[in-house]
Amino acid sequence: MKTTSILALLLLTMITYGQTARKYSNEFMNIGVDAAALGMSNAVVSQSADVNSGYWNPAGLIFIEDSQIALMHSSYFANIANYNYAAFAMPLDNRSAIGISLIRFGVDDILDTTQLIDDQGNINYDRISLFSTADYGVTFSYARKIPLDGFSYGVNAKVIRRIIGDFASSWGFGLDLGIQFQSQNDWKFGLMARDITTTFNAWTFDKDKLETIKDAVDGQNQDVPEATEITIPKLQLGMSKKFIFRYDYSLVTALDLNVRFEQNNDVISTSFASITPSLGFEFGYTDLVFLRAGIGNFQNELQIDNSENITFQPNFGVGFKYRGIEIDYAFTDIGDQSAALYSNVFSLKLDFSIFR
Repeated sequence: MKTTSILALLLLTMITYGQTARKYSNEFMNIGVDAAALGMSNAVVSQSADVNSGYWNPAGLIFIEDSQIALMHSSYFANIANYNYAAFAMPLDNRSAIGISLIRFGVDDILDTTQLIDDQGNINYDRISLFSTADYGVTFSYARKIPLDGFSYGVNAKVIRRIIGDFASSWGFGLDLGIQFQSQNDWKFGLMARDITTTFNAWTFDKDKLETIKDAVDGQNQDVPEATEITIPKLQLGMSKKFIFRYDYSLVTALDLNVRFEQNNDVISTSFASITPSLGFEFGYTDLVFLRAGIGNFQNELQIDNSENITFQPNFGVGFKYRGIEIDYAFTDIGDQSAALYSNVFSLKLDFSIFR
């Protein structure tokens, strides 16, 4: 009975998204993609300039010279949850480009024990079934240079699909806007405004399914939550510069500020907005081998004695690039310095110029 109660509580908690506007909504779209970017703690909004720009800043897509594809996989919670990403981008002409990307974050083969015990109190293991919970995000990107020298912009149209077994599912839609500027002295600046229209999710629930578990937790009769959910806008502001040493060595330094328009545990937090910085570095040799490091996710973590302690997330990464093939690896949250769990991330990028 304990197992049944825990599962019922978990399911009912997961589907209680139904507040009109929530601090944390569609959070799987904020995890990040590309091991190279994650190795720099996501401080890439100003210099992203490849197929992965469809996620980080669509304005960067105008820098690709040929079609590109990207793939990434990572696991969380001791391989219980899997995060997968695939993207494709191509130039339309020398002033514009398009891209499409797909993200899936899911937990598969979850044991549904809500029917394990029948009305007479008998345990029947044949009544156990499996289900999955999965979040999908499909992004369509368009980027274009504008007449102002050094400026480009990009727009994302997002479709969100979220599924919790047969219990609940939702569709969501939203828009992002990105801008990049490169100065004459190689300083780069970027702005990524996510969910600028507020991403709207509409949920549907299988009331018959919920009816079978609503009384599984003694004394708690859960109601079906509201069917609408809104993701409020977020901003990511960045600046970066690339330094070249003795022709063969390079160093990219980048700083991003991540802004949410609500009060939370970010290191800078007000009733209007909360801000946390990210700092990233990439050391390269002959554009062949790369070492990356970053630090971000600064949070005011509440301690047992009600005092606050600032935590942070250090990341590390390596990369190898040969002709049009790039393989990257990132290890996030080195030393378990933040509340976030560490993860090993692998990604692959392929430029179609290798076939020419």
